[in-house]
Amino acid sequence: MSVTSTISTSEHPSQYRPTLRNRRCEVTNARSWVWDRPITFDEFLDLYLDRGEFVDLVDGAVVEKDMVQYDHGKREAWLVTVLRLYVNRLKIGTVLSSRIAMRVSEFRGRLPDIFFVRRENESILQQRGVFGVPDVVIEIRSPSDRKAHLLALETDYRTLGVPEIAFIDLARRQIRLLRKGENGYEEETLTDGALEFASIPGLALKLGWIFDEPRPDELDLLTSLFARQ
Repeated sequence: MSVTSTISTSEHPSQYRPTLRNRRCEVTNARSWVWDRPITFDEFLDLYLDRGEFVDLVDGAVVEKDMVQYDHGKREAWLVTVLRLYVNRLKIGTVLSSRIAMRVSEFRGRLPDIFFVRRENESILQQRGVFGVPDVVIEIRSPSDRKAHLLALETDYRTLGVPEIAFIDLARRQIRLLRKGENGYEEETLTDGALEFASIPGLALKLGWIFDEPRPDELDLLTSLFARQ
């Protein structure tokens, strides 16, 4: 495929920008930007994320992420708040959301919906992005997400070796939970009960809290959870 822009190896890549072409990424059906060669994760940070753009790096091409719908945004905000309050109270790590880029490989980078890094692993959190393996990644499935896109995400997280990966499917009211074991990943599909993570001890989030309206008030819920411990 021909392109209309190139990166000069003798000058800083942030001085250049590829032309947006009428091209759809085969995996996500989203618009993508391409150069005459794959760009690296570091160049990706220089070119796009410093400008506040919402994009992934997929095999050296920059792929625009879809805007999320209201239900997705509400669940994400609620989960981030509950998780942050919980882990901050216990001082066990850091919870971040989808404006932080995570390096998968030299030519791939993702912006997970939500991820958690235990305190002893926080050295992977650097000013410009995440350079290492988070302990938990949570993705919330949107109606616009194609199966190929979700498989690509899962492949990247498995390749990194993320210990616990959760895919929350709002339409089906279920959660795919993958846990890394000695012989690879073990998968469980949750349709009732609670979502729990080994790296966040003592926290059990009932599926009804995640899927049903109205959800519990975050502060009231945390007060109740800590009172039981």
